[in-house]
Amino acid sequence: MLGSLVRIVSLVPHATELLFALGLGDDVVAVTHECDFPTAAQQLPQVTKDRLPAGLSSAEIDAAVRASTEESGTIYELDEQLLHELAPDLIVTQALCPVCAVSVEEVRAVAEKITTCPQVVTLDPKTLGETMGDIRTLAQATGAKDAALDLVARQRKRIDAVQRAVRGATERPRVLAIEWFEPVFVAGHWTPQLIELAGGVDALGFPGEHSEQVDWETARAARPEVVVCMPCGYDAPRAHLEATHFAHELATLGARRIVAVDASATFSRPGPRLVDGLELLAHVLHPDRVDAPAWPALDVAV
Repeated sequence: MLGSLVRIVSLVPHATELLFALGLGDDVVAVTHECDFPTAAQQLPQVTKDRLPAGLSSAEIDAAVRASTEESGTIYELDEQLLHELAPDLIVTQALCPVCAVSVEEVRAVAEKITTCPQVVTLDPKTLGETMGDIRTLAQATGAKDAALDLVARQRKRIDAVQRAVRGATERPRVLAIEWFEPVFVAGHWTPQLIELAGGVDALGFPGEHSEQVDWETARAARPEVVVCMPCGYDAPRAHLEATHFAHELATLGARRIVAVDASATFSRPGPRLVDGLELLAHVLHPDRVDAPAWPALDVAV
């Protein structure tokens, strides 16, 4: 555990959210270019930048990501000079996805050259339970034990409230969670668990497993009743726009309802706001049992 004076660099957005949620925002000295929550994080120095050009389509982004990760292992550039100047005591990164952060190997190599010899904490959550474990991991590294216990208790209280609300529902809709459109990926990791907790049945995803590429024929064969469009890293308006581009394909799925959600805030990042995503899903699947949350779901016309 580090001492009371800690300088923290966060290299992944969900870690930034966790650090602020634990009351450690004043200790965070730098973040990534994608760390947009909470608002205070946007004012901090950024030690990464995106290698991909702006304005690419879904297919172009997929191709560019594959090429960049095969060549260098990541789609981001790390500002090593700034990182040295900041002299952090702790660097928080992740190992789950090369599309989400600078590679762990690169971070560790840079950290070894920094005069403060910063501790590197690597988060790698694949399930909802493991995202809760990350809270404890950061608490152990920073001494924020009491704040962690309080945060976990509040998260579990909200999860329990959703479970009570949907318990006894006569219907559990089959849900298809689309994490990317071209090619089509169905969400894995924690999302199938969120669907189950929200009173649904995931039509194709597997809890704790990687998101899986499928074709539209497979998606149709899954017979989804509700389709949730959550392209990774997109907010609700951008997700809705992407969904409209594939309205014809979505229409062939035969679902009774198709919605677009803010994936960046409530599904893509395994931080505290996953519980917001759970509440959103529960309202979409059981609007008579769960009140509308702060995050809207936008209906997609097909």
